[in-house]
Amino acid sequence: MKTYSEMIRLASFEERFRYLQLKGTVGKDTFGFDRYLNQILYHDAAWKRIRNEVIMRDDGCDLSMPDRPIAGQIFVHHIEPITKQNVLDRSPVLFDLNNLVCCSKATHDAIHFGDETLLTLMPAERRPNDTCPWKNNTNGEALWKAY
Repeated sequence: MKTYSEMIRLASFEERFRYLQLKGTVGKDTFGFDRYLNQILYHDAAWKRIRNEVIMRDDGCDLSMPDRPIAGQIFVHHIEPITKQNVLDRSPVLFDLNNLVCCSKATHDAIHFGDETLLTLMPAERRPNDTCPWKNNTNGEALWKAY
């Protein structure tokens, strides 16, 4: 069983992603025609409270990585997927902090249906003249010279 406490020990975003990856199939719903059940859950006051707690714990960062703040909607992902029966029984696993983590939509979709190609890449580190590529190459030599 995968847990937040195990995931948090992994140092990189990529390691955390691989740990959580489910490799599902696009279009195959966890709940099928009973999708309304998880929507009822996500409007429940207890869910909203635990969701806020997870966002605060993870500081609104993707997979709880401090260098990856989420811009836009924050998804709170169940590390071990929930089932229709979990919702019907109001299982404690639904509200277990050790089974929840913040992620962006891109990361959430990649965890469920994709691979690392769906992940949002980190912005490149800025360098002098990086907005003027004709001025300098990586060796600091001029690429363009006036004749």
